[in-house]
Amino acid sequence: MSDTPTAASRPGKAPTKTPAKGPTKGPGKARARLLAAAARRFYADGVSATGIDTITAEAGVAKMSLYNNFSSKADLVMAYLDARHEEWLVLYRRRLEGVRDGRGGVLAVFDAYADHAAFAYEHGFRGCGLLNAAAELPAGHEGREVVRRHKEEVESLLAGHLGELLPDRPEEARTLAEHLSFLLEGATARAGLEGAGTRLEHARTMAAKLLDRL
Repeated sequence: MSDTPTAASRPGKAPTKTPAKGPTKGPGKARARLLAAAARRFYADGVSATGIDTITAEAGVAKMSLYNNFSSKADLVMAYLDARHEEWLVLYRRRLEGVRDGRGGVLAVFDAYADHAAFAYEHGFRGCGLLNAAAELPAGHEGREVVRRHKEEVESLLAGHLGELLPDRPEEARTLAEHLSFLLEGATARAGLEGAGTRLEHARTMAAKLLDRL
């Protein structure tokens, strides 16, 4: 039986989502709307190509409102990176619900990546939003450190789940976690170029077959 996560077979398949637009009422609504607008524009058009005027126009707020909530565009970029990381963690935690073993935990990581790719992005899936942003930031920029920590956390999560499967082989678990993280990131890059999550589904199938051989 195939491990490819189709609509019928992938357990608890998350529905296709549109990136959040933020609340329209209540405290902090302007900040949330600005962050949601920035997230859409940064992902669709790139960080460097997106100006403050574009963000405030899409958010429907005055420019002063942006500076009341963020000290600069650079501050907004950092908030975007943190929010994108948290967005993925929410998807991952949702996938973990009902998981009972290390194998399921590993596949939950792959499924969370596929769920992120399935969002209703304006121009389709363009790959990992964090890596896309990091590619535009100069060496030494603190935003690149945020992205690096995210990728390290994903690999650490994989290592933890593999440790459940290989309790007496910790070194092998760490090596395999690195192997699977490379598979995941490579599939994400290809999926971004193709504008669809098919490569991530293939990567999940490969990972499942590898786990079955342990």
